[in-house]
Amino acid sequence: MLSPTLKEGLKAYAIGPKIRSIRLKKKMGLVELGKHTGLSPAMLSKVERGVTAPSLTTLQSVAEALGVPVFIHPQPTGAPSELKKRFVGNGYLDNVIGNPLETTIALSHLIFDGSLDRFPQLKIIAAHGGGFLPSYAGRFDRGCPTRPEACPGGLYGPIQHKPSDYLRRLHYDTMVFTAEGLRHLAAEVGASQLMLGTDYPYPWTTTAVDHVLTTPELSTADQIAILHGNAARLLGMTS
Repeated sequence: MLSPTLKEGLKAYAIGPKIRSIRLKKKMGLVELGKHTGLSPAMLSKVERGVTAPSLTTLQSVAEALGVPVFIHPQPTGAPSELKKRFVGNGYLDNVIGNPLETTIALSHLIFDGSLDRFPQLKIIAAHGGGFLPSYAGRFDRGCPTRPEACPGGLYGPIQHKPSDYLRRLHYDTMVFTAEGLRHLAAEVGASQLMLGTDYPYPWTTTAVDHVLTTPELSTADQIAILHGNAARLLGMTS
């Protein structure tokens, strides 16, 4: 998340009747898509298929035109709420499983619904290291060929490329907690797509920088990029 000293870094918008009147400003730097209402100006509520709902077309189009990155992070609706009975018990499972699962669902819809084809320059940043998607991308590639009736329009339905090809067009935080997890994420999506994640102000980690610096498979150039360069490039910041 963001440092309290960073101003105008993150804005959040609600899905609803007013979505068509949204005007993004370049200086805001980042737009956050979540699934929670009640904040001002509010995070995105769950509507239709969430991040690929037709009501979001304007937001995606304007964000692409302005080069404003979109950060996707779920709130306690969607999977955490809908699967609440399954998460009862020890382990904080509604968050530990539910939030990465919701991130996985959001990214999957962005890919399979064709949003990344319609908006090829749209900059998406995913929380939770992309959820479970980077670790299971091979199955996503096999789904449509296995059941083509579920994917009308082409080999992979309406999309132009193999589903896993889109992973390297997305960006991800580093909130995967282990060196092996970070090595694997970089191998699947590329170190150029990763940015330091801390989940500030929540106490998930106090060693976010060390996590990057102590992952042996990352080169010095990779570490510099993850800790600063990738974010600076994506946000259009000068060094």
